[in-house]
Amino acid sequence: MKKDYKKLELDKILDLLSQNAYCDVCRERIKKIKPSFDIDTVRTEIAKTDDAFTLSSKFGTPKFYNIKDICFGAKRAQQGSSLSLRELMDIGMFLREVSGLDEWYSQCSGIQTSLTEYFEQLSVNKHLENMITNAIISEEELADSASPQLAAIRRSIQRKSLAVRERLDKLIKSQSTQKYLQESLVTMRDGRFVVPVKTEYKSEISGLVHDTSATGATLFIEPMAVVEANNEIRVLQIEEQKEIERIIKEMSELVGSFAEPMINDYEIVLMLEIYFAKANLGAKMKAVTPVITDKPCFNLIRARHPLIDKDKVVPISLELGNDYSSLIVTGPNTGGKTVSLKTAGLLVLMAMCGMMIPASENSVIGMFDELYVDIGDEQSIEQSLSTFSSHMTNIARILRTADEKSLIMLDELCSGTDPVEGSALAVSILDEFRKRDCKVIATTHYQEVKMYAIKTDNVENASCEFDIKTLRPTYRVIVGMPGKSNAFAISSKLGISSDIIDNAKELVSTEDKRFEEVVQSLEKTRQELEKLKSSAAAEQKKSKEITEQLKAERDQLEKDKEKELQDVRSKAASIIEEVRFQGDLMLEELERLRKQKESADFAQKVKGARSHINSSVNGMYDTANPIMQKKIDHYVLPRPLKVGDTVRLADLNKEGTLLRLPDSKNMCFVQVGAMKTKTKLENLRLVEEKKESKKQPTPSKVGKKLVSNFSRKSGMELDIRGMLGDDGVMEVDRFIDSCLLSGISVITIIHGKGTGALRSAVQQYLRKNPHVKSFRDGAYGEGEAGVTVAELE
Repeated sequence: MKKDYKKLELDKILDLLSQNAYCDVCRERIKKIKPSFDIDTVRTEIAKTDDAFTLSSKFGTPKFYNIKDICFGAKRAQQGSSLSLRELMDIGMFLREVSGLDEWYSQCSGIQTSLTEYFEQLSVNKHLENMITNAIISEEELADSASPQLAAIRRSIQRKSLAVRERLDKLIKSQSTQKYLQESLVTMRDGRFVVPVKTEYKSEISGLVHDTSATGATLFIEPMAVVEANNEIRVLQIEEQKEIERIIKEMSELVGSFAEPMINDYEIVLMLEIYFAKANLGAKMKAVTPVITDKPCFNLIRARHPLIDKDKVVPISLELGNDYSSLIVTGPNTGGKTVSLKTAGLLVLMAMCGMMIPASENSVIGMFDELYVDIGDEQSIEQSLSTFSSHMTNIARILRTADEKSLIMLDELCSGTDPVEGSALAVSILDEFRKRDCKVIATTHYQEVKMYAIKTDNVENASCEFDIKTLRPTYRVIVGMPGKSNAFAISSKLGISSDIIDNAKELVSTEDKRFEEVVQSLEKTRQELEKLKSSAAAEQKKSKEITEQLKAERDQLEKDKEKELQDVRSKAASIIEEVRFQGDLMLEELERLRKQKESADFAQKVKGARSHINSSVNGMYDTANPIMQKKIDHYVLPRPLKVGDTVRLADLNKEGTLLRLPDSKNMCFVQVGAMKTKTKLENLRLVEEKKESKKQPTPSKVGKKLVSNFSRKSGMELDIRGMLGDDGVMEVDRFIDSCLLSGISVITIIHGKGTGALRSAVQQYLRKNPHVKSFRDGAYGEGEAGVTVAELE
């Protein structure tokens, strides 16, 4: 990595990025990433990182494994070599990762991104994956399921081994042979079953000696009785090894036949892992995708240094290359000048590496041909370089190649030498860069450099803010304002006596004092403007909150209004149905009186019925006018009322026309708009100036029209004619539930006369329903026995 990039700590960022990868090979590749200075490449890489970030946000990051490099093994298999079990296991793990990535991307179907082509190029090989997974247990062992023949051979070995053990167990448990044995156990030597025999009893047990103990006291003898069986086991073991080699050869040949697509998939998987590692790091940094432009400039909004704790770092906003090509950053030591410079340079390099940057939305990164850095102390005893000499060597190198597309970052320009000569040299170097239109950020303490930035076009001052009250830096960068070094204030805080500081102030030249006073005045003005701006922003925020609150209250009032209207409609429907029900009762009473007109007490009954009807009508008017009465004052009518007078209802504060004079109970009829109402005489106020009354429809027609329209539109009748008993009852049950929810209290069920079965089923259901207050057959004109009228609770 170039020395300039290391000074900006790009290597540490790449180390941080590598920690978000899973594969060792991928980590190494990440550490070798280099910034690109080609705009198409940068835009492409940034877009892929952004798409990986979007997919991870929606579907989670796909699963990656620590896969090994399978390219070498795949090429060997392609050339006919047999691979080791370890190599085959690595290939199996890689194939599982390819399958997993393909399965993960299947959930993103329909979403086209710049990564789509990579996922679509992956070639899933389930057959080879399953073969390797099922066949290999470890890098030293194949599973019995690797082939039927291998399983059969191993079963034979197991049976014969068991038979040999049984025969040897009988031998070592025999009383006649136990005294010859060192231990009563069966062991193995050279893959053959043997027993440990004491050396002095060698001749007592005939067999083949395979080994001797370290002390020579024990011989491991294979009894002649099991030699043939051991030979058979040995032959089977040779067959087993041949079968294992055949299986490995077969799998290696299959790997070789797919070598090219697997090598291609391997490269794709590594690229995908790098892009998702960039996306994951961006998420941890709360980073954004910058806008990439071909102009050599940048505009960083609330940028944060990625290596500083995100809970402690202070965001900065820096711009370069648009309104000015050089930015001179000044301020006290430890005030954040170098960090600001490094932040800008590092974020430019991160973008050129295709990474997201820790800044706010709409931050812009332009394209530079090269980035040069002179930061830190590079003095060298071996090369006889002092601090100043090392800086000048570096700047000489930059001056040889820098042009209008170069980004140059200079920390403490021309420090470490005589201040007079150093400041003059710094101004001269900066002016040379300005003439070349190089993009420069430089930090300095020299007053002459600050003055140069004030006087020169295309050069701007910036300062790292310092709180003079607390004598602590705020780490905020203020563009357009030169900063003070505050050396006297800092020295006083660190223990330098006031006499020394006062003497030093006297030694400062008059011109420098005047400049410092101007800077201090500007700083004071800036702080006041900051406060005003902050206050205005707070007021604007408060105004916005109040506006939003009023809007919310208005929306709530609209909802409450709609709810109230819905309740009123429901109550109106209930009132109309109640009126209709009472009317039906009246008609029924009239019909009953008609049938009794021949009786002796007919006149008395008619009088009683009239009284009952009047009482019912009064009750209906009270029901239809359920408005809380206002407190009526002591008002005296100026004259007796006449039909046609314009009156005002005190409780409603509405005007209407008197239709009928007060009755015996002091109740009057008043027409208010399209509505008739009955009210007490005390509630009326005479309006002296008579208003022109509009022609009102007759009461009977209005009432009839309301009832007729409501009945037709609201569906208070249920027609179940032609249904079977159970079906009809189910319809009635649903109808009653609907009416209860709507606040309707009277319903009519049309079932017809017929055999009477449907009528009987309906009325039996109504008797049991707890929500039915009463029911009756239809009256004359209603359908009589063909309908049932029910009153709901």
